[in-house]
Amino acid sequence: MKKVSIIIPVYNEKDTIKLLLENVENASFCNLEKEIILVDDFSSDSSREILKELNSKYKVLFHDKNKGKGAAIKTALKEAIGDFIVIQDADLEYSPSDYDKILPFLINDEADVVYGSRFLDTSNSKNFMWKNKAANIFLTFLTNILFKTKITDMETCYKAFKKDVIKNINIKSDRFNFEPEITAKVIRNKVRFKEVPINYNARAHSQGKKIKWQDGIQAIIALLKYRFFD
Repeated sequence: MKKVSIIIPVYNEKDTIKLLLENVENASFCNLEKEIILVDDFSSDSSREILKELNSKYKVLFHDKNKGKGAAIKTALKEAIGDFIVIQDADLEYSPSDYDKILPFLINDEADVVYGSRFLDTSNSKNFMWKNKAANIFLTFLTNILFKTKITDMETCYKAFKKDVIKNINIKSDRFNFEPEITAKVIRNKVRFKEVPINYNARAHSQGKKIKWQDGIQAIIALLKYRFFD
């Protein structure tokens, strides 16, 4: 039976992690066998203690200092054994059930990488904070200019890969610049790429959203860097 590895980076998500895991458990993921890998990125709230209690149920890994989302994904990838690899944030902005729209393209060998696009579903428009929406649109526009693509949502969390595709990419970014780096390298490797519409329910910074304007600058730098260099 085919298996999907669900990578969940965690940093200060005590209020959402248990419900998120319940949602992941209840989602079918196209009836694939699930391997759930959580990486605590040195949380300063009680997330770390919550995950220690779940260590016997899931594969839980711990960083000894805060390194960033990209670093957490890299840590998880070393342990992932699924035929397909997907990324799931530990908050509730995305619905795990949407992976049922994404995974069939990998399972049926119609794509090697599939992104869940928040912008292809126009009903999500009202769910964005305007600053974040503008930043996402600009970064996606820049991606398309640099790489001559027609992607609609470069910064989406929902990214799914065939195992060999992502494990053969040398990921260098440790923080949110993981998103532009992996996108740049997927495009440069000329793999079969697909986008599908997904649901999105944004949270505000007061609710724990962590991405900042400085991360946007780092994303621009990463796009320019990985357009020309490995």
